[in-house]
Amino acid sequence: MSGRVLVVDDNKVIRQLIRVNLELEGFEVVTAADGAECLEIVHQVAPDVITLDVVMPRLDGLQTASRLRADARTRQLPVAMISACTQVEVDRGRALGVDAFLAKPFEPAELVKLVGRLMSQGAAGAAAPGDAEPAVRPTG
Repeated sequence: MSGRVLVVDDNKVIRQLIRVNLELEGFEVVTAADGAECLEIVHQVAPDVITLDVVMPRLDGLQTASRLRADARTRQLPVAMISACTQVEVDRGRALGVDAFLAKPFEPAELVKLVGRLMSQGAAGAAAPGDAEPAVRPTG
């Protein structure tokens, strides 16, 4: 597989875990520590897929997703939430146009499969928000 993924998570260990697993499968990975940094670099790095944590300083994942969808240049980019989401956060994410959800902790194979699916959807023309089958496990 190939393509560029922008991984956004405030936890350095999680960013590295996601990076390593995706790079092992041939993806190019760029990371950001929070939503504000994501928005600062997204146009420079031109990712094919963005993964977002929900809880982050400065700008959380839901606010970041909202801003990505409001920008014509990033509106069609596939976005996945990789977080220990509550059902309320999943519902808000869907309403904002988040394409998929993966609950932490996750299996690396699930992550790779999800990113690969979003990558192929993006290449084929982005699906309408919410069309992707969410990978959600109840938390808490």
